[in-house]
Amino acid sequence: MIEVKQFINGKMANAISNGTMQLINPATEEVIADISFGDGDDCTAAIDAATEAFKTWGKTTPYYRAEILKKAAQYMRDNVVEFATDMVHESGKPLAEAKGEWMVAANLFDWFAEEGKRANGKTIPTNRIDKRSFTTWQAMGVVGVITAWNFPAYNPARAWAAALAAGCTVVAKPSENTPFTGLHMATALVHAGLPEGVLNVLTGDAASIGDAMLKHPQLKKISFTGSTRVGKILMDGASATHTKLSLELGGNAPVIIYDDVDVSALSKTAALAKFRNNGQVCIAPQRFYIHENIYNQFAELLSAEVAKLKVGNGFDDGVQLGPLITLKQKQHVADLLQMAEKENGQVLTGGKMPGHLDKGYFLQPAVVANLKQSSALAHNEIFGPVLPIFSFNTMEEVIEKANDTPYGLSAYIFTNNIKTALNTAQQLAFGMVGINEWTPHGTELPFGGFNQSGQGHESGSEGLYEYLELKLVSIGAL
Repeated sequence: MIEVKQFINGKMANAISNGTMQLINPATEEVIADISFGDGDDCTAAIDAATEAFKTWGKTTPYYRAEILKKAAQYMRDNVVEFATDMVHESGKPLAEAKGEWMVAANLFDWFAEEGKRANGKTIPTNRIDKRSFTTWQAMGVVGVITAWNFPAYNPARAWAAALAAGCTVVAKPSENTPFTGLHMATALVHAGLPEGVLNVLTGDAASIGDAMLKHPQLKKISFTGSTRVGKILMDGASATHTKLSLELGGNAPVIIYDDVDVSALSKTAALAKFRNNGQVCIAPQRFYIHENIYNQFAELLSAEVAKLKVGNGFDDGVQLGPLITLKQKQHVADLLQMAEKENGQVLTGGKMPGHLDKGYFLQPAVVANLKQSSALAHNEIFGPVLPIFSFNTMEEVIEKANDTPYGLSAYIFTNNIKTALNTAQQLAFGMVGINEWTPHGTELPFGGFNQSGQGHESGSEGLYEYLELKLVSIGAL
């Protein structure tokens, strides 16, 4: 049994209320830790510490900050086995995926270490000979970062690294389902020389902590990764306090597959892409629209590939899918499958508890066919191991179906016709579109969505400017 505390002003501490909660391993259903369960009082203390720390951190140079971020990145790489092992215990994902996620997190710290040096202002020619004007970027101040459990290293890394590189101080609230990873990342920064109070990490009640962030006058912005429902709550609260927001919310990504593709090859990559992290990915390919000329062939080959995927404990050799994060999440996915069957959807493979497992929040990955556009699987974010397939005939038809969602995060197109690809991409109302690839994102690329999938961007140079304010300085009477 491990005791997990909060990290405030450079020290590990219990919640002010001494509240705790149990952390469950989703693969074994065993209690693996008691974690401090804080609330708004802990958040207020953390913001106060970050406010004091900003007085000096905000005046440091981007070169000084870069050295700390780079050292933290190297510490993550040096300790990747230990950090990834703990991630498997708390999230259930396969060990190889956990290691890979930590390496991406380290890359994000390296990226923003360098990008922070490039927050360039500009001199602007004016319409008067006695006037000179220029712009400069400066750190916002204290920012709150609330992140989800599905990528417990990647999600905080892209926000923490950008905010710290910009010169902000951070009050972070990782998911209570994955507290180990956030605290390991804080440890890396401490070993790299991060001053006290610059980063504070809370575990506890999300609603209470979020409310305290919104109400505290010194907290200038909240970066949130999570559900659209909670994003709307934050937007409502921010309207009263003028707190700025970056929101990375839900997704319902369409996959459009035209009839000129290599069906056999694509069925193999589709099975791997859809079920990465057990489908618990905001940009996971979700609604598969298959041209009617290849629909039956694709369904057959895809189902065979999905049936081969190995489900089990993330530490076991060859495992490709671990458990869902909680019993509640497993039930959510099971309920959607049940609804699809009532709508005459045909489960071609999977959807049940694997026969070789008697504990854990596992589901065998499922493929569901014979679905209509009105299906629950077309309009709900699944966030689990279910792959629904639909048929289409024309480009106009499939674009209408693909855009039939309040979300707009990512979309995917597969075709060997460049004209078809570009015409389709242009008409899709999504912030990221992958053409003949499953990863339309990267450390150096802006990550963001349209409509109810959020606002603002993470990663890329755009991710840095989310934590900077633009200031105009104008000099007259020269």
